[in-house]
Amino acid sequence: VDSVNPRPPYLPPAIPEDLEVRISRLHGDPIVWWLGQFLKYMLRPQSHLQEMLDKTVESLGFSNPIVGIHVRRTDKVGTEAAFHSVEEYMEHVHEWFNLQELTRKVDRRRVFVASDDPKVLGECRKKFSDYEFIGDQEVARSAAVSSRYSDSSLRGIIQDIHLLSLSDYLVCTFSSQVCRIAYEIMQTRFTDAADRFKSLDDIFYFGGQSEHQQEVIYPHVRRNSQELDLQIGDVIDVKGNHWDGFNKGRNHRTNRMGLYPEYKTKEKIKAVKFPQFKDVRS
Repeated sequence: VDSVNPRPPYLPPAIPEDLEVRISRLHGDPIVWWLGQFLKYMLRPQSHLQEMLDKTVESLGFSNPIVGIHVRRTDKVGTEAAFHSVEEYMEHVHEWFNLQELTRKVDRRRVFVASDDPKVLGECRKKFSDYEFIGDQEVARSAAVSSRYSDSSLRGIIQDIHLLSLSDYLVCTFSSQVCRIAYEIMQTRFTDAADRFKSLDDIFYFGGQSEHQQEVIYPHVRRNSQELDLQIGDVIDVKGNHWDGFNKGRNHRTNRMGLYPEYKTKEKIKAVKFPQFKDVRS
């Protein structure tokens, strides 16, 4: 997608203008819902694969409520992403279950563990004995760099994405495509699953997407050299989230890069006219 030229207007984060009002009314992040519909259709399993996935769910004892965590290690750490301990993942798992228990009874705190490091599952079980962890260490072994492009590794990654998407909440790193795909597919299971995640690094994005924009709704006067001045109506090209209330971005009006408080902005939905079936040549 990065090399597409000229770039069509309907690349993510664009959504169809004829659906924009309805999607925005029902969903907290319309582009994620839109991508999820495509992925759910394109990745629909054939009968033999569906049978394998169903047997995996049954054999692992996968049942809801459950939180899915995706712990990416091996070649990712130190090159594209930082190391995150299992304690950091579990902090957010614990918080989610605490919130659930305010309104309903949770019989068992279950966590599905997907990883490319087979040691992670055992580490979780050792450190957090009050949780039930389920996972497949053979899948984790097949995800090693040396065997990543084998048939068994492909089946393993399909299995991990499927089970992560069946979770009620995800804790992962959005720098990983595995987590982003699972999050997108999850949208097809709920009316609005926009907030059913915690990313330990990046904000959600689609690889090769067009500019992610936010619009300023409250003015802001910068307090230091790292921050941006904002005026109502300014359009910000979002570059990242610092997870402390501030985003990093470029103000189109001033062309200056810096930090700004996210609560003073809203998502700028890009609604474009998509090609329709009646326009497709037979």
